[in-house]
Amino acid sequence: MAAVAVAGAAGVISSFRVSPSTLFTSSTFNRTLKRLPFIIRASAPSPPPIDFNISFGVGTKDETLKSDKTLKKDSSRPLPTQLFIPWIVRGEDGKLTLQSTPPARILHALAESKTSSAASAKKKKKEPKKKEASEPPKHSKAARRFYNENFREPQRLSKVLASAGVASRRSSEELIFEGKVTVNGSVCKSPQTRVDLLKDTIYVNGNRLSKKLPPKLYFALNKPKGYICSSGDEPKSVLSLFDDYWKSWNRINPGLPKPRLFTVGRLDVATTGLIIVTNDGDFAQRLAHPSSKLSREYIATIEGSVNRRHLIAISEGTLVEGIHCTPDSVELLPSQPDMTRNRLRIVVHEGRNHEVRELVKHAGLQLHSLKRVRLGGFRLPSDLGLGKHVELKQSDLKTLAGKILQNA
Repeated sequence: MAAVAVAGAAGVISSFRVSPSTLFTSSTFNRTLKRLPFIIRASAPSPPPIDFNISFGVGTKDETLKSDKTLKKDSSRPLPTQLFIPWIVRGEDGKLTLQSTPPARILHALAESKTSSAASAKKKKKEPKKKEASEPPKHSKAARRFYNENFREPQRLSKVLASAGVASRRSSEELIFEGKVTVNGSVCKSPQTRVDLLKDTIYVNGNRLSKKLPPKLYFALNKPKGYICSSGDEPKSVLSLFDDYWKSWNRINPGLPKPRLFTVGRLDVATTGLIIVTNDGDFAQRLAHPSSKLSREYIATIEGSVNRRHLIAISEGTLVEGIHCTPDSVELLPSQPDMTRNRLRIVVHEGRNHEVRELVKHAGLQLHSLKRVRLGGFRLPSDLGLGKHVELKQSDLKTLAGKILQNA
């Protein structure tokens, strides 16, 4: 029907035979439209408008009453339905069904997750924070004193006598063998006897041993030429350089026994420089043992000229006490205006007796003087005069032999 009407209209327009410019003029176009048949297109009936009643949040009491009154007046309007989330669930028969509640397995999973999270939160509250393994346990002085008095392990008698400053460990063993040491009223001739200084009563040559041990002391000494590293009563012993220090001991440390000092290792009579003096036997043993490979730096003053051949010969090493010793480094120091002799810096780690002197002799050089300036990471202070000493702190001990003390 619409197609026929359009065709008829096209025929009427073509019968006028007018140009496009005159067709759309006001008079001509109006007359043409009047002759066209009136066309009405049938359309489907429009659905009634949908009225949504959506509110967000909770309103006040007055707003709620107003909404209830409007609903009662206009009973023709449908009541708003409750919004729900559809769940598509496959039933036992294998068919998909639509329901407003979640499946049972999801509800169970949610319940289990809530209970597990609550239980983990309680465990976190109850469990104390674990301390880092690197931090050492901290104990009070009273706790340490109680442990030392009640749980300290007994030690060998010879070691106790040496720690108390009676004599060296070897000399203490000789005193024990000679029957000059009594333990709890009985003569003891076995150096391996285990004793506790706080519980046992020990006499040496009729003198009672103090219950208190002397403190651990560590000194750096600038050894002069002509002094020997001996623990005896020789007048030229390096320990005689501490006489002024002992004069003020009783005044500064009342009630404490005087410690017995000794040198860590040895230096030749003609060798000067740095040497460590202490009363800690274990520390001295770890420091002086060749297995520690503690570096030792020396300044060797040479008579005559030094060339490349000499440096190569020293770096190749030589036999010392039947063992081939090779230095870590050899360096010719630059000449100074106030010094006419050549100087060599030689670093070794073996610590053998006369090691540096043997290296210089093997290279065909004549040694004028030898001075040790460094031991481990600790260097001899430049302002420390000959025959003077300085007490070492814990930071100096770590610089001296930090790795050796940690591995002990």
